[in-house]
Amino acid sequence: MENKVEELRKNMGLSQEDLAKDLGISRQTISSIERGRYNPSLELAFTISNYFKTTIEDIFKYREEN
Repeated sequence: MENKVEELRKNMGLSQEDLAKDLGISRQTISSIERGRYNPSLELAFTISNYFKTTIEDIFKYREEN
């Protein structure tokens, strides 16, 4: 799954630490999401999309692997 978390975070001038604190999760989780190593739970995806005032679909893009 691809995502725009890093792009949105940087556009707001936030560090990974700042975003993690605002969302109540660890900086490592933010890093893992941005690198595509971790796909957030549906609850966390909603939290992230609400934080950035957009939809889950605008942030997270699913790509089917062949």
